[in-house]
Amino acid sequence: MNEHQEAMKNVLDILAIFSTIGTFLEVISPVFGLIGAIVGVMRIVEMATGKAFAEAVGWKKADDAVDK
Repeated sequence: MNEHQEAMKNVLDILAIFSTIGTFLEVISPVFGLIGAIVGVMRIVEMATGKAFAEAVGWKKADDAVDK
C-alpha cells in the first residue's frame, strides 16, 4: 500500500469519527453518523485481521477467478 492510500484511510477515519460524534450530538443527519459508524467498523475489522475488509468478509474474488 502506498503512502497516498494510507493518507486517504487516515482522512476517512477522522471524518468517520467526526460524523459519528456529530450525529450523537444531533448536529448532522443520522445518515452520516451511520456511514461513519460503518466505516469505523470496517477499519476495526481490517486492523484486527490484518487483511483488507473485502478479503476479511469474503467478498473479494480469488485472483484466478474468471469473470463471466
